[in-house]
Amino acid sequence: MQTISNYDFKGKRALIRVDFNVPLNSENFEITDDTRIRAALPTIQLILKNGGCVVLMSHLGRPKLGPEDKFSLKHIVPHLSNLLGLPILFSNSCIGAEAEAFTSNLQPGQVVLLENLRFFQHETAGDKTFAEQLARHGDVYVNDAFGTAHRAHASTAIITQFFQNDKIFGLLLENEIKNVDLVLNSAKKPVTAIVGGAKVSSKITIIERLIEKVDYLIIGGGMAYTFAKAKGGKIGSSLVEDDYLDIALSILDKAKTHDTVICLPTDTKVADTFSNDANTQVVDINNIPDGWMGLDIGEKSAESFCKVIKQSATLLWNGPMGVFEMDNFQQGTIAVANAIVEATKKGAFSLIGGGDSVAAINKYDLADQVSYVSTGGGAMLEYLEGIELPGIAAIRGE
Repeated sequence: MQTISNYDFKGKRALIRVDFNVPLNSENFEITDDTRIRAALPTIQLILKNGGCVVLMSHLGRPKLGPEDKFSLKHIVPHLSNLLGLPILFSNSCIGAEAEAFTSNLQPGQVVLLENLRFFQHETAGDKTFAEQLARHGDVYVNDAFGTAHRAHASTAIITQFFQNDKIFGLLLENEIKNVDLVLNSAKKPVTAIVGGAKVSSKITIIERLIEKVDYLIIGGGMAYTFAKAKGGKIGSSLVEDDYLDIALSILDKAKTHDTVICLPTDTKVADTFSNDANTQVVDINNIPDGWMGLDIGEKSAESFCKVIKQSATLLWNGPMGVFEMDNFQQGTIAVANAIVEATKKGAFSLIGGGDSVAAINKYDLADQVSYVSTGGGAMLEYLEGIELPGIAAIRGE
């Protein structure tokens, strides 16, 4: 299979599926977080350096009834132009005669950004005719949008049918696959996965697969209370999924058969209301008073979790330890983040993935002190689950 490193882009139009779905403020439509745009720059710059021209296509937000100004990618143009240090041409549509006029006579070194793909419902429907119209903009197709690789959309999967041998991964997507595979198939042991978040139901498949891959599995966040109740604990008003109590017990049993150590919290910081200003206390996680809810792991749990993390050689973090958005319930998440940074400094490989984990590592300004921060929330989770991602399979020809 051809790669972006050995492909000859000279004189070619590279049609790149990027993920420019970035947050904009409502006043002036200014970008408030350009992480996803910056992540795509190396691929764009490599192609331009190697004599190609670039046609960029992306979605932005979730427009429902066709074009909406607040979802127009024209708002991205000034910032993208500044980052690349060159003018960006903008097409008011992603298909049609006007758009094709923009892209048919591009010169090496030029960049065009097409209007929001999701202004057409054909995109999310995976429409073949729409994909064929998009394909007219390029001589080679490059998928660099890991965040949408789990969707069988026209621009991520169907479009590859029109690029027989000229379809490749961008640098970002290559790196995403490589780094997740490093965790799933790591020879550097012990391997530890830290899984948090609210619900067991959203992480069952991941947890079950990780049990077969890791030496230690740390479970925190809201899902910990389902495990506590399943084991007979009293959890007060804490978040719980009663329908998953038996599944929680089966996960614990499965871990034993794979010699995987599951680390559950032993204490928890509880509150009498779901508020940063609530009354709080730290109690045994199996003996939470009625009317109180667990919103963070306790200090003893944090210490035991961090001890495991610091002794690990490979780390995956997906999900916070508590309601870290509230300052009074972020200590567990901060402790885990700092322990991962410390382990990384000692030579461990650390992968941070999933929206809330990425938000946390960015909130604490630690993103540059871990090995890799994934840009794809849902895509990374599905890849971890072992699900074949349409955007990846389409490039590989699977």
